[in-house]
Amino acid sequence: MSQTNSVKVSSRYQIAVPASARSTLKIKRGDRLLVDVQDGMIILLPQPMNYTKQLAGLHQSIWEDDIAVSYIREEREAWEESRND
Repeated sequence: MSQTNSVKVSSRYQIAVPASARSTLKIKRGDRLLVDVQDGMIILLPQPMNYTKQLAGLHQSIWEDDIAVSYIREEREAWEESRND
């Protein structure tokens, strides 16, 4: 669901995050936000407390079945071959 709000940039270049966005993203006082600029847009993202936990399981569908095992085996074999050269 997309929400569009308007905010005013203060004389000190500050903005207030609208209440609806704070509520949706569970942003509290003192939380940190990441600021990303993409294709002429400013994107604000809650900064994860722990990047490892945040990224755990990312793209796990890519590594289903024996694909991961065979990939790792091939990589290890390639390393071993490069050491022997």
